[in-house]
Amino acid sequence: MAVKWSGGHSSSVLCLTVSAEGLVASGAERGELALWDGAGSAVAQLRLPQAEDVTSVVFSCRRPSTLYTAHGETISVLDVRSLQEPLQRFRVNEEEINCLAVNDTDSLLAAADDSGAIKVVDLESKKVSRSLRHSNICSSVAFRPQRPQSLVSCGLDMQVMLWNLQKVRPLWSTNLQECEMEEESPQSAGQFFNPPLAHSLSVASCGNIFSCGAQDGKVRIFRVTGARFERELEFQAHSLGVSQVLFMPEGYWLLSGGNDGKVLLWDLSSNVGKQQKSPAKSLHRKKAQAAACNRKDGKLNKAASNEHPGVVPKLSIEHGEKVNWLSCAEIKGSRRVLVADQSSSVSAYPLPEP
Repeated sequence: MAVKWSGGHSSSVLCLTVSAEGLVASGAERGELALWDGAGSAVAQLRLPQAEDVTSVVFSCRRPSTLYTAHGETISVLDVRSLQEPLQRFRVNEEEINCLAVNDTDSLLAAADDSGAIKVVDLESKKVSRSLRHSNICSSVAFRPQRPQSLVSCGLDMQVMLWNLQKVRPLWSTNLQECEMEEESPQSAGQFFNPPLAHSLSVASCGNIFSCGAQDGKVRIFRVTGARFERELEFQAHSLGVSQVLFMPEGYWLLSGGNDGKVLLWDLSSNVGKQQKSPAKSLHRKKAQAAACNRKDGKLNKAASNEHPGVVPKLSIEHGEKVNWLSCAEIKGSRRVLVADQSSSVSAYPLPEP
């Protein structure tokens, strides 16, 4: 059963984040920001200037009292110990920001926006150090743990990209729709009506495995190998678009949230672990250098397609509302998944221990 956290907002909650100290921050429409303690009580509230929707919030990795908040085209830096006027503001994006990410050395902040741009801010100089770009809305960006100059991004151009911030161009990219059409599956025709627009990314704690949730209801798992990545696993997760994916803090337990109102927990440790050294993967690696997707005699080599229709969730939560954001928090010694949806409250569900 869900425990509802109410009283922090009067409008739809759009985003969530949890600090290293267990403080939860949520952003909502009309500039509303709230802080919650572990008991689900709102301990502080703030309405940001111009009442623009708060679309992403992220805590600093090394300074848990520092909160980065995106509202409209602005990034506000706040001190949660005294939630009032922002300590500073960055106005580096030209259109509404969809996602913020900060690297684990606390030196860089990335902001992905509706123009397709990713502005990377050097937090010491307070200036943009890199401008990266998708050809359509960039919906999600994430730094890779232990690799402060490396990040992944995805967008409504159906592209998933790997970047090294020493370069302006992506090191590697994959078009999800091209891969689907290569497979020539019975669903291929449906891709035109339900294209795999990429909505969300999450990188596992190892830094080499990351997940992507898309509009076609599929979750795709990728493995980074050097300056590129390859598809490790793919499975149908939701009946409608996957709005959120989130790796748990350790291992390969993954949460997904969808427009079908479901929140699912997946244990991918056996799939991801065993795929690494299989003959099919070796074949896939060799062929990936020559083509974005695997083909053999004009058709996909099914041995390396990594389709796993048998992947089943460890836990299925019938949340009932379209999922806007997912986060995971340790509350009173046990794990909870926090869910933001179209309502003004946050839902907390208990999770099994990995």
